[in-house]
Amino acid sequence: MRSKVTVVLLFLNVVLFYYIFQYEQKWQAERAQLEARRRVLGPEAANIEKFSRSSPTAPTLTAEKRGDSWWLVQPLEWPANPNSIANILNELQLLEHETSFAVADLAKGGPSLADYGLAQPALTFTFTSGGKDHALKIGDRTELGNRLYILSPDGARVHVVNRSVADTLSLTVDQLRSEAIFTVPVFEVRSLAVQTAPPANLKIRFRREGARWGFETPILARANKAGVEGAVTALNALRAQRFIEARDADANRTGLEAPQLRLTLEGNARRETLLLGAPVNPAAPAGESVELFAKIEDKPAVFVTSVPARLLETLRGAQETLRDQHVLDFDARTVTALTLTAPNQPELNLQRLEATQATETWQLVVRGGNGQAPQTLPADSAIVQGLLQKLHDLTATRFVSDAPTAADLENFGFNRPELEVALNLSTGGGPRGTEASTVTLQIGATPGERTAVYARLAHAPFVYQIEPDLLQDIPLNARHYRQRVLRELPEGTHVTGVTLTDLANNSVLLKKSAAPDAPLTAETITQNEPEARRPTLQTLLKQVRALEAKSFNSDLFDRAGVTVNATSVPWRYRLDVDLTLTGGSAQAVTSSLFLTERLGGTTQVGGSEEFGGVTFELTQELIDALFALTYAPANDPGPPAKPAATETSEPKK
Repeated sequence: MRSKVTVVLLFLNVVLFYYIFQYEQKWQAERAQLEARRRVLGPEAANIEKFSRSSPTAPTLTAEKRGDSWWLVQPLEWPANPNSIANILNELQLLEHETSFAVADLAKGGPSLADYGLAQPALTFTFTSGGKDHALKIGDRTELGNRLYILSPDGARVHVVNRSVADTLSLTVDQLRSEAIFTVPVFEVRSLAVQTAPPANLKIRFRREGARWGFETPILARANKAGVEGAVTALNALRAQRFIEARDADANRTGLEAPQLRLTLEGNARRETLLLGAPVNPAAPAGESVELFAKIEDKPAVFVTSVPARLLETLRGAQETLRDQHVLDFDARTVTALTLTAPNQPELNLQRLEATQATETWQLVVRGGNGQAPQTLPADSAIVQGLLQKLHDLTATRFVSDAPTAADLENFGFNRPELEVALNLSTGGGPRGTEASTVTLQIGATPGERTAVYARLAHAPFVYQIEPDLLQDIPLNARHYRQRVLRELPEGTHVTGVTLTDLANNSVLLKKSAAPDAPLTAETITQNEPEARRPTLQTLLKQVRALEAKSFNSDLFDRAGVTVNATSVPWRYRLDVDLTLTGGSAQAVTSSLFLTERLGGTTQVGGSEEFGGVTFELTQELIDALFALTYAPANDPGPPAKPAATETSEPKK
């Protein structure tokens, strides 16, 4: 019986010793791992939500994370500097010791926590992670080296760390606060609101829709995109230079009880309002910027910011300075037709036939009076595009009225506009803005005056003053919009002869004919011609193949002559061009162009029964080529004679 008890007790002792051995080994391993680990903080430093710094010699500083950004909470509520916060968090997460020892070992005799400056630490840094608070106590310097003693958050170990941690955790409020006033980035801003001081108390609100900005109040109108975005960028560039102590932030001094400007930026589910008060130094001379007292509307901190004087001027007059000065808002690529009308003049219509990536084709429709049928002519695409560009660039020099009365409209000349331009657009109408629409521009002038010219859009209340030059820049003369290229021979048509006749005496000044079944070319037209004459003949051949008018003089052709500046001028020359149309059966025709004398350095008129019977001014290239052929060499005095050399005789020796 006793032997059985002895065996059981022996077995229990073996189990107990085995358990003690295993536990002791594990404990020693954990202790060795703890002593070997150099990182002061563990996983609790990975997700810090809030921290506070206290010191017997400095006010308490507290910062907390709000969403994706950090804010200072104490001693003032203000956005924190992201870089400074990142430095603190990185310092804590990567904090390593040079060595460490257990606090429990201090009880065996020797130094105490007070000897390391940890009983009443010079700096206590408390942070919250995962809902739990952790405190780091920073003590004195070590005797050797640039190091400090730190007590771990659990109070179990003293770490010897580099002094840089104290420098990082001891950043001042000015170093930790953000200098930026607005935290809504420019790309996120959806609206800008500007409110001026009483008694005007004008409230202006801009809203961005896609790539455009527009007024929401006090009117519904287009805003100047570049101007509004420039103002938003300038507001984001404002900086808080210094903060005012609460005892010095007197409302009468700062002017923030009734701020001169209340500015609001609204982003994605957040908005911030800046109040701009009185100047810091009212007696300071005017300069490029003004120092003003300011504050964020829902924050108590008062600070000083320097605002550019130009930005202040823009914001105070935002209803005009940030308004889109363009009278018309359209895309020239969507215009399908233009109609020009004016009092006592036939209606003029321009229609786009087709448009490709490279070219556009337009036609001119002139509606005559007295029951005459409309006349259709090719239009000059470059001139039509120039007209569309003028309309697109039309800007207001002054916003005259946003709500004119009937009497105002009559005084501005809109009861009988000087000019109306109707634009037919392929888009812009319908509920979705994708259906065809029409925009009508009216140009008016005060009766009896043409110095002040006004513009408005039909069915819109706004009246703009514009430069009076527009009435001259948009003529209602159909000839102005005609296609300038009168003839452009296709590849299958050949020039076989060119004859220039002086009608004064029926003398032939030039006659060039090609060989049978061969066209005139740049080489054949200059055969047996002197070198100085060849460029002239080549230019003439090029011009008759692609005949172009500089401008049109009249829609009627008279064989007797043409009227230029109210003076009757007879035809002096006739240019006959023999053409052969190749194909199934060759056809020969002669095209005749009548010409006046050269009427000036850049003026000579031509006319023909072809091309609808028109007279027109020649291009400079054709004028110069004809002048070289029609100006008689006998009339050319030639180069000035060289002065006769005077003989000199040397004196005889």
